[in-house]
Amino acid sequence: MNNMLTSGSFSSPSQSSAHDDDPSQNESHNMMGEVHSHLEENIRPYIDLIDSLRSVGIQKDLALPTIVVIGDQSSGKSSVLEALSGVALPRGKGIVTRCPLELRLKKVTGVNWKAVLTYWPVKAGKQASGQAAWSTRNEKKFEFEDPSSVERHVATAQNELAGKGVGISDDLITLEVMSPDVCDLTLIDLPGIARVPLKGQPEDIGEQIKRLIIKFIEKQETINLVVVPCNIDIATTEALKMAQEVDPEGKRTVAILTKPDLIDKGTEKSVLAVVQNKVIPLRKGYIMVKCRGQQQIDDHIPLEAATQIEREFFQNHDYFRCLLKKDKATIKCLAIKLTQELVDHIKKFLPQLDEKIKKHLWDTRNELKECEGGPPQDPKGAKQFLTQTLKRFNDQINSLSSGELILKENLFAQLRAEFKKWNDHLNRLKTSFSNSKAVSQKNRGRELPGFSNYKVFETVLQKHVAKLNKPANDLLSSMKDIILEHLLDVVNHCFQNYPVLKNITVSKINNILSGQQEKAEQRILEQFEMENLIYTQDPIFLKILSEITNERFSEEQLPMFDKKCKYSHMLEAHYEIVVQRMADQLPMMISLFMLKETAEFLSTDILGLLDGANVSELLFEDSDVSKRRKDLRVRLDRLSAAQAALTEFI
Repeated sequence: MNNMLTSGSFSSPSQSSAHDDDPSQNESHNMMGEVHSHLEENIRPYIDLIDSLRSVGIQKDLALPTIVVIGDQSSGKSSVLEALSGVALPRGKGIVTRCPLELRLKKVTGVNWKAVLTYWPVKAGKQASGQAAWSTRNEKKFEFEDPSSVERHVATAQNELAGKGVGISDDLITLEVMSPDVCDLTLIDLPGIARVPLKGQPEDIGEQIKRLIIKFIEKQETINLVVVPCNIDIATTEALKMAQEVDPEGKRTVAILTKPDLIDKGTEKSVLAVVQNKVIPLRKGYIMVKCRGQQQIDDHIPLEAATQIEREFFQNHDYFRCLLKKDKATIKCLAIKLTQELVDHIKKFLPQLDEKIKKHLWDTRNELKECEGGPPQDPKGAKQFLTQTLKRFNDQINSLSSGELILKENLFAQLRAEFKKWNDHLNRLKTSFSNSKAVSQKNRGRELPGFSNYKVFETVLQKHVAKLNKPANDLLSSMKDIILEHLLDVVNHCFQNYPVLKNITVSKINNILSGQQEKAEQRILEQFEMENLIYTQDPIFLKILSEITNERFSEEQLPMFDKKCKYSHMLEAHYEIVVQRMADQLPMMISLFMLKETAEFLSTDILGLLDGANVSELLFEDSDVSKRRKDLRVRLDRLSAAQAALTEFI
């Protein structure tokens, strides 16, 4: 591969005469990145695809394949990025990169050099007393054609996002560089890892930076580019340790060894062993580079000259010259490797990306359905919209009461479960009444022996039936709670975007249910008063008594079987009739009052809202709903655009 490496042609953008005599300004115009020219035809479509996805903002919804640059402070990150991109980034001591900087390099013919810097500062404000403060993000975009102004623009953006000083921010700054002399590549530069807080920095600045780095490097779509100086023990490098934590097998980690000219004599072999993957193995390996040092920058050594100096350094080095033959040294090799690695990474994740976009599209469309189009602005259209909205609500309420609508759970399945509990309770209270003789003796009146006292029969049954009163009202309460829950589900489904309409309807439901509950309680009371009459048709009583005793009783025998020895069976027979009556009557009665009539009254009341209605008030939308609808539409647009781009590409 080494014989295919070619030097890019260095072209300088046109400059204003004010800069003609300033070597540092001329140097900025000559900055460029390098890429293997014969790979461009295969590489460019993939880079363009990801760029097009970024341009529609798809990274807001899911991670895109990219390269993230991390390193300890003063590891040489800025120098590496400068050499790759031809862009002079902020330099200095301490934390220089204070916000994630997305560096998009785009090889474009027909332009000399152009850059676009974009970021989204937060604009805060206050609302009326008692209301929460609000904040918005307004995009700021700067286009410029002077490479020397990159550092100033980036510094300004960082000061606005992270504050002036030494703080950091998670907010992204995007710098897109278009030039015929850069490689097609996207990198994200993150703040250098700080070990000791500087003056003015918070004590946990190191942890803040680590949390920020982890947020980026833990994504499987990210290639981690770790910058490590040659003149330190690689095992102590915090950046490499963090990369190993999220990528223990080293499948998506590339390490760059910088500052090879600063290593101590006698350590060359140990450094060479690192590059040869013998110390801390990485699947994607190591590359050694020698970028411009501070002295070369001060001496205004241009990048093209620095590239030649770098190559001569490795060619003349006793230990490191072998790395040239293996394509493990120089910025040029690094540029080629990173571009190819990124393209391979994109190829690997394209199928997953396609599936994720389809899933996000499906979910977004479903969410958008919940945020319906909203009411028209004209009064006539708004009134028609309100009428349709209320009619749709009534249709759903009627469907609910008839068992045809299931939103979350099946209403009638829940009611039947409560009815079964009621029936089981009735059956558990059945008794043999075997103590009827003792009860009869205890309640004997003035009658002579052998004569029956019907009052005793009545008293025993009345006391036993009275035990059902509380469970009956408990059944009513349980059914009310279940029906209320389902009615509120319909309200939330139909009126979730309209808080005024929702509150009015909820209030109506509570009032109607309370009134219906009072009516049902009165009917339950009447039911128990009727049961105190101890009555049933003779044929019914005799039929049940025959089933219990396994004897045949008929009306022709009356009153010959009126014997005290039969009292227990006669009590059982009548209680069985009570059970059969109340097992059905109470559920039917409660269903009538609490469900059927409630649905009818609610439908009538809701339609009554149309009479003299303040339409705009009823259809007032929660601001969060409007914002959510707008956000969902924007997300749907970008996801649709992304899917179209992927479909065309694939």
